[in-house]
Amino acid sequence: MIEKQISILVFPCGSEVGLEVHKSLKDVRYITLFGANSVDDHGMFEYKNYIGNLPFINDKNFLESLKKIVDKYSIDAIYPAMDLAAYELKKNEDKLGCKVITSDLTVNEIALHKQKTYQTLKEVINTPVLFENPTDIQQNDFPVFIKPNIGYGSKGTYLAKNKEDLIYHLKNNSESEKLILEYLPGEEYTLDCLSDQDGKLLFVNGRRRNRIKNGTSVNTFSVENSEFYEIAEKISKVLKLKYSWFVQLKKDKRGTLTLLEISTRLGGSSSINRVRGVNFALLSILSALDYPIEINYNNFDVILDRSLKNSYKTKIEFDNVYIDLDDCLIMNKQINTTLICFIFQCINDGKNIYLLTRHNGDLPTILSTFRLTHLFDEVIHLKDNQKKSFFIKPNSIFIDDSYAERQEVNTSKHIFTFSPDAVEVLLN
Repeated sequence: MIEKQISILVFPCGSEVGLEVHKSLKDVRYITLFGANSVDDHGMFEYKNYIGNLPFINDKNFLESLKKIVDKYSIDAIYPAMDLAAYELKKNEDKLGCKVITSDLTVNEIALHKQKTYQTLKEVINTPVLFENPTDIQQNDFPVFIKPNIGYGSKGTYLAKNKEDLIYHLKNNSESEKLILEYLPGEEYTLDCLSDQDGKLLFVNGRRRNRIKNGTSVNTFSVENSEFYEIAEKISKVLKLKYSWFVQLKKDKRGTLTLLEISTRLGGSSSINRVRGVNFALLSILSALDYPIEINYNNFDVILDRSLKNSYKTKIEFDNVYIDLDDCLIMNKQINTTLICFIFQCINDGKNIYLLTRHNGDLPTILSTFRLTHLFDEVIHLKDNQKKSFFIKPNSIFIDDSYAERQEVNTSKHIFTFSPDAVEVLLN
């Protein structure tokens, strides 16, 4: 059990990744979460402890300003939420005086530069053909795909249909180094991966990038393919990536999975795995801070569709819900409103709701204080040596902040178990 509070700073906190890290960590009782930005954006609405007006990352005063924040708030670790931030912060980890949760600097440099990525991995996995000289490209090679050597998402990319189109685009877009690559017309996938602090690969899940907007997957679902793990394992053996990372693949004209890019951060749509038990941000932090980690994956089908919020579709069926009290339904002396929303959804659907708690105190008084007395079909108050699984009926689900309790119930009853941060997958 983790007793010490861990202070985590996310930068930039308003990126798609920064917002996913917030969802991953906001309900963890031993995490004190801070968010920082150079430009105010949606992060300031989500992060309770928000710090704005940092200099830009390429500003000479950036490191000094960030170091002051680290010292002022006793930050234990920084979680980079952008590729360039991961590289720059890792490069200056010693100066900042705290952990930076990402892979080693050399790996970040390779991942940041697409050409270095392809050169490093071309002997291990399939990489796209790279055209060095535009004049050498034959007519039957078109269309070709142009992308920045350093970049993210779809920013700066272009599909050139012929040589004239290619030359014109390169001439009028010379502000950054461009790569000319073979066009990959097939289906696109992301492999969400997790490795420990020693670079041991622990988890791989492949998902189809079914609908993409500005380089971000806004409709995605998991796909079973034995090649996914093989590709991730080959990349892992070469680069020794740590913590959360992902691989983007696309099928070429022959249907062969081909590398688009790798990244040393979690994917913005990796929440599709978080709601099934794999909290990439939290597991990365714990591993980096020398805590042992395990994965308890709820392998049910789910589709993630993104607009301004996450929406999930799943076929989980249950009649009974068992819910913990401390640090779950009541958190930091306040009611967990997401969980309350789910409870009333279950009441509307005719589900049975049970409170299953080890609360060390006057339980009737605490329930009365928070106006929860008449919310449950039954309140079960356990003694210390009683296992929660003993009281759980078939066709149930279980919600608890404790990994040990969830693991015991999952192992004993073979039912789906959820931490508070994963309850969103159960909401209509």
